[in-house]
Amino acid sequence: MVNRQEGSRLAVREQTWSKDQPAKVIVSATYWRPRNDLDVAEWIVHGRRLGTIGRGVAWWIGDWVNYGNMKFGQKYSRAARITGYDVQSLMNMSYVASRFDCSRRRENLSWSHHAELAGLAVEHQEMWLDNAEQKRISVRGLREAVRTWRANNLGGTGQPRPDTAEPDDDPVTGPADGPVVCPQCGYRIGAAGDHR
Repeated sequence: MVNRQEGSRLAVREQTWSKDQPAKVIVSATYWRPRNDLDVAEWIVHGRRLGTIGRGVAWWIGDWVNYGNMKFGQKYSRAARITGYDVQSLMNMSYVASRFDCSRRRENLSWSHHAELAGLAVEHQEMWLDNAEQKRISVRGLREAVRTWRANNLGGTGQPRPDTAEPDDDPVTGPADGPVVCPQCGYRIGAAGDHR
């Protein structure tokens, strides 16, 4: 989260997307505003760029913090003063970035999807990333499904139990020939009744 006091000191900056074009929009810490009317194509271009920035910023800051820590031995408190983010947010971004090599990050999944999986082993991260991509699972849905899967398959040890689901099983509903599992609470729904 951006420090409110730090953010208020940021000057309004004109943002250009190309050296050949004058600034068509004004961007500050708190708003985006076109200088003049934009046509629909220009509006779309800006929206795509803003979407990329929004989806990428946590990765970029996490990578930046990790680089500073490795190269200069910098502490989170200094990074917090520089960026205006609080220390805990920087620690989260740093941790998630450190758990996913750039080549493993999925552009069509959010940073938050990756954050939900950061504590898992790489093979489990990959399984869940694939599943979230293929089934277009929301962050909340992924969180609930992983919570249920962990409770049923890892037994608190961090290691799979020998009698657990195979990777082909649907992580939300369980094995195709087995009971259905509620993704919110992990209750196994039997054929005789429903979950209330």
